[in-house]
Amino acid sequence: MDAAALTAAVAGDGGLWREVEVVEAIGSTNAELVTRAAADEPEGLVLVAEHQQAGRGRLDRTWTSPPRAGLTVSLLLRPDVPAARRAWLSLLTGVALAEAVSEATGVRTSLKWPNDLLAPDGSKLAGILAETAGTAVVVGVGLNVSTRRDELPETGTSLALVAGGPVDREELLRAFLGSFERRYSQWVQVLGDPVSSGLAQDYLAWCSTVGVDVTVTLPDGSTLEGLAEAVDWDGRLVLRTHAGVVELASGDVRHVRRR
Repeated sequence: MDAAALTAAVAGDGGLWREVEVVEAIGSTNAELVTRAAADEPEGLVLVAEHQQAGRGRLDRTWTSPPRAGLTVSLLLRPDVPAARRAWLSLLTGVALAEAVSEATGVRTSLKWPNDLLAPDGSKLAGILAETAGTAVVVGVGLNVSTRRDELPETGTSLALVAGGPVDREELLRAFLGSFERRYSQWVQVLGDPVSSGLAQDYLAWCSTVGVDVTVTLPDGSTLEGLAEAVDWDGRLVLRTHAGVVELASGDVRHVRRR
């Protein structure tokens, strides 16, 4: 990827993005930006890795991808919104990614709460990880673009496999950064209000979790089963179980069936 061309395409004119950096290899793009955030790096830096060697997912999982087979990118943000609203950043990122994939490839994806982009058959295309670093939030995306079937886990797929042909990673990144900037600016302007920014409505339009019976594995290893009824004002999943309604801030969701 061409860092100078990408920066010229997305930065400037008082917008969100300051610079796009591209590195050949790195342990974790998120970890690098968390370190820079702690050193007071300003908002708007985009870090892309051609090969991420020690990527991290939610619940301390590892994530790897062959060199140049995926889109591995982290964003450094300093949103001036109430802390409780920051959970919407992962969901906002998912909407922007789904829009970019649709624009660049024509593939209609869906979002599994809270952080997975799914192919039409339910296989996983991408994961999202948001990490807080003081006043900053670093959001990372790992998207399988040209990964081969034999390089993927059983539950995963890639855009090339779904689209049936090659996908331009730079075009995809430009579309993602453009969609993210538009949505982020609208969201911040209304202090993270997901309703007046339009984010809540658009997230539900892309989300395949709401309205589905699910099993949720919680961070402590316990599980809950029930109907995913809604996503609330703070981005939590509203789950109706046999014991009553529960709002979940995190968890690993498995779709069971749609009612």
